[in-house]
Amino acid sequence: MFGRQNLALTFIILTVTLDAIGIGLIFPVMPDLMMQVTHESLSQAAVWGGVIVTSFAAMQFLCGPVVGNLSDHYGRRPVLLTSLAVMTVDYIVMSLAQTLWLLLIARMINGIASATQSTTMAYIADISAPDDRARRFALIGAGFGVGFIAGPVIGGLVAGIDPRAPFWVAACLGALNLAFGLLVVPESLPLDRRRPFTLTRANPLASFAAIRKLPGLRRLLLVGFIFALTSNVWPVIWSYYGHEAFGWNARWIGLSLAAFGLGSVIVQALLVGPAIRRFGERRGAIIGLTIEMATYAFYGVVTSGTWALLALPIAALAGLGGPALQAMMSRATPGDQQGELAGINASLNALSMILAPLVMTTLFAYFTGPFAPIHLPGAPFVLSALLMVAAVQLFVAGTRETAAA
Repeated sequence: MFGRQNLALTFIILTVTLDAIGIGLIFPVMPDLMMQVTHESLSQAAVWGGVIVTSFAAMQFLCGPVVGNLSDHYGRRPVLLTSLAVMTVDYIVMSLAQTLWLLLIARMINGIASATQSTTMAYIADISAPDDRARRFALIGAGFGVGFIAGPVIGGLVAGIDPRAPFWVAACLGALNLAFGLLVVPESLPLDRRRPFTLTRANPLASFAAIRKLPGLRRLLLVGFIFALTSNVWPVIWSYYGHEAFGWNARWIGLSLAAFGLGSVIVQALLVGPAIRRFGERRGAIIGLTIEMATYAFYGVVTSGTWALLALPIAALAGLGGPALQAMMSRATPGDQQGELAGINASLNALSMILAPLVMTTLFAYFTGPFAPIHLPGAPFVLSALLMVAAVQLFVAGTRETAAA
């Protein structure tokens, strides 16, 4: 039983990793792929790329609670295996799609099929003793981090064969994991613990209504939303930005995204704890937010690809701000409302992932198109820097009295 449970845990971690790879592998090939299917310039292709990324994020946001509640009713195993099967077929469709609309529909379906985070977390909870859950949930986070680093690397390296080659790789990985799951994964949810599916529980907008229950956190929640919104500039615009500003190909774009992702993981794993112990949560948040603001300003105007690469480790240090901000919000929230806070933050993060692609790619298209007042591929980073100026001011003003007390 112990060995079977370990195999099931391995499958869950692989599934989360593949979900993250599926998100990351498309970014390096987006410029070439979108120009291929739209027959447009890079500027206009970027706008359609933003639409595709937004559609993926929107489907994950809308369908995540639905998929989670389906697993409460039908069990975790059929939901996870069905999701993998759909994703595998969908990657094949994307690899063959010759029109923008087929690619858009396929990416939306992929967003639905990969909205399994709640199901994977529930599976871990089902098979784990309470004292083991935190450690195993951390493995899920690690798997996602590895996948988000590996995705751009895979996409960048195999894109030299063809812009669609990454989708074939993802399809093969999905098929192998599906076969593994069919062989080793038992159902984790007994029949007596299942509950009927209801639309009320599957409402993705419900957590927004909980903001009124935490009125003292509205300013911090707004700062967190701005932080999340601007953070999306990296995966959304970096591929087009690198292509236009520095002439990078898919390989360099993939490697640079992976380097940034690796730096972020190192910061989160090794530096956040010591930094907060040394500076405290408030000053740690200010340091992270200020580094974020400065790096956005730098990438808004830098013209050297070499300097852009060398500055990535500094940009990764901005990751100090998010955990410090989350810790402050958690500390200011009563123990019986921590779940509401988590739900609000998850919804705000999802909203930022929906809005950022449309805003950032439209701005990029305007400042790289034929009618641009100045040629500025880094315009989305300039906007992000300005938004972070507002976020820092909001944060400092809202927390000054607390710090003084």
